[in-house]
Amino acid sequence: MCADEGRIPPERLTLLLNQLGEGDAARELWPVVYDELKKLARTHASGVREADELEPTVLVHEAWLKLVDTEASFECRAQFFAFASRVMRSVLVDDARVRATEKRGEKLERITLDEDLVGMGHTVDFPALDDALTRLERMDPDLAHLVELRFFGGLKQEEIAQLLATSLRSVQRDWRLARSWLRGELGK
Repeated sequence: MCADEGRIPPERLTLLLNQLGEGDAARELWPVVYDELKKLARTHASGVREADELEPTVLVHEAWLKLVDTEASFECRAQFFAFASRVMRSVLVDDARVRATEKRGEKLERITLDEDLVGMGHTVDFPALDDALTRLERMDPDLAHLVELRFFGGLKQEEIAQLLATSLRSVQRDWRLARSWLRGELGK
């Protein structure tokens, strides 16, 4: 149920995504996905307040190195970008934890979550959000996946419904449930 749009035919894109770990595929795919990865990285890094934050370009490059080492397969570009978003989240969490350790316990990296998730102007530390999502994933992997697609992947509810081959109403209901659960877990 994936609809691919881009500068290369969907069949070629799918083949490249599934051969990402191979040098030629990665070289051909890089210019096709770079701008979208950069946009995704800006979304991830936009709420980080620390002066020494990972710049979006650095985040893209760090994530790309991990992506080319993966053995995951993708049916379409939406699945690839959802996975890329998860990898960027991992890079940011690892970076925040390293900096927190280096600072000997000073404040952790903080991001501002969009008002749709926890409330206007509210901030939460990235490692705490990651831990909460990990707990949610153990309880309900589908809800955790929805949060990743919506919050970290930047997909609209309609896009998620299409990607997951479900109704918009189901996505809206699950989003409200996931958002409510996260508010409780994050103490806000």
